[in-house]
Amino acid sequence: MFDPKKPTVQMLGRWQPFHDGHLALFKEALKKTGQVCIMVRDTGGTDDSNPFDFDFVKEKIEEALLPEYEGKFIVQLVPNITNISYGRGVGYAIEEIVLPEEVQKISATNIRAKMKEVAKDIIDATANSPLD
Repeated sequence: MFDPKKPTVQMLGRWQPFHDGHLALFKEALKKTGQVCIMVRDTGGTDDSNPFDFDFVKEKIEEALLPEYEGKFIVQLVPNITNISYGRGVGYAIEEIVLPEEVQKISATNIRAKMKEVAKDIIDATANSPLD
C-alpha cells in the first residue's frame, strides 16, 4: 500500500498520453524508493498538445500500471506547474533519469497525431456508412 510518509519519487508531467517511454521512466523511478507519486499537470484542453483531461490521463496511467504496480504509486492532479524552485538543503534531489535512446525517441506528439488520424478514419467511415 502506498505510504505518504515513506520516501517517494515524484514524476511531474502532462502525460498526453502516458506511453511506453513514461512507463520506462516509472520503472526506473520506482527502483529508487519503492513508490512513486505521478503528478498530472492540469493542462487538459488548453491547446492541441493537451487534448486529454485528468480523468482520461489517470485512467491510461492506471491501465499501464495495474495490477502489477498496485500500491506502489498514486496519481494526483496538480496545477499547471511550469517552474520548480527550492532553497538550500531542502532534503531531496532533483535528477534526470537518462533512458536508452530508443525510449527517448518515443514522442507523445507523434502518438497524438496517430490518434487523431485513427479518429478521423473512424469518423469518415461512420459518416459514409448507411444507417441501419
